[in-house]
Amino acid sequence: MTAIAIHAPGGPEMLQPTSRPVPRPGPGEVLIRVAAAGVNRLDILQRMGFYPPPPGASDLPGLEIAGTIAEVGPDGDPEHLGQAVCALMAGGGYAEYCVAPVGSCLPVPKGFSMAEAAALPETVFTVWHNLFERAYMREGETVLVHGGTSGIGTTAIGLCKLFDIRIIVTCGSAEKCAAATALGADLAIDYSREDYVEAVKAFTGGAGVHVVLDMVGGDYVPRNLACLADDGRHVTIAFQRGAKVEFDIADVMRRRLTLTGSTMRARSAEFKALLADEIHQTLWPRLAEGGWKPAMDRAFPLAEASAAHAHMQAGDHVGKIVLMAG
Repeated sequence: MTAIAIHAPGGPEMLQPTSRPVPRPGPGEVLIRVAAAGVNRLDILQRMGFYPPPPGASDLPGLEIAGTIAEVGPDGDPEHLGQAVCALMAGGGYAEYCVAPVGSCLPVPKGFSMAEAAALPETVFTVWHNLFERAYMREGETVLVHGGTSGIGTTAIGLCKLFDIRIIVTCGSAEKCAAATALGADLAIDYSREDYVEAVKAFTGGAGVHVVLDMVGGDYVPRNLACLADDGRHVTIAFQRGAKVEFDIADVMRRRLTLTGSTMRARSAEFKALLADEIHQTLWPRLAEGGWKPAMDRAFPLAEASAAHAHMQAGDHVGKIVLMAG
C-alpha cells in the first residue's frame, strides 16, 4: 500500500510517500480501507519530532480516518466487513489501509461524505470528553474557546449550538471572526485588536463564562481564569505558548475554580470505546437528523500530505483539512 512516512523530523517536505505492507488486524481490531484521513495539528508536532506515537502505535501520522472495513481480527465479527466507518486511532491514518480498534469505530453518519466523516473523530472525541465530561457543560451555560476557526474551535461551535450552550471564541483576524460568527459563535473576539478578557466581561455583563477550553497555555492561563465566573472550570488540551504557568492560587480557592486537562492519544482502547459509545448514543442521532456537519476547509490527495501540512501551518484555514486516499 501507499503510505505517508516521516523521513526525518522537520518541515512539511519530510512527509514522503512510501510503500508499506498492508497491516493486519489483531484481536479487537479491524483493517479499514481508507477513503479519507483528517489532518490535525498533532500530526504536525509528530512530524517535527515533538509528539512521538505511544508504544505499540504505528509510526505513520494520522489519528482519524473514514473508510470501509476490509478485514476483521481473529476475534472479530464477519458482519462488520464492508461497513462504512470513521475511526480514532493512535496513528497510521496517512495510508491506503489502517488498523483501528473496533471499539473506536463509529458508523459514517447518514448524509455525510467520507471526507466529512474523517473530519469527526479527533475533534469530536476531544471536544465531547473535555467540554461535556470533564467540564460537565450544561444547557444554558457559556464557554470560551480559543482558536475559533480551528478544527477544535469549529467543532466546539457546532456541538454547543446543538446543546443550547452559548459559545465565545477568539480568532486572529476580522475575517476569521466573521467566519466563526457565520458558523454560529455567539461572539467572536479578534485577539489581535481586542483584550479578550475585557470583551468576555462586557458580553457576560461582568459575570464571566462557566468554562474555558484552552489550547494556548502559557500567559493565557491567568487571563483565562480572569474570564471565569465563580465555580468556573478551566480545561487545558494543549499549550502552544508554553507549559509553564503562573497564577494566583488564592484566587482559585476563593472563587472555587476547577482546573483540569487531558490528552487523548495515549488513552486506552477501553476508554476510547466507552467514549465512542456515549458519543454514538448521544450525538450521532442528531447528526443523522442533519443537526450539524463539520466545517470543511480543503481536501488534498494523500500523496500531497506535505502541501496539506504547509496549508495548516500557514494558519489561513477555517475548519478541517483532509487527505483523500481513495
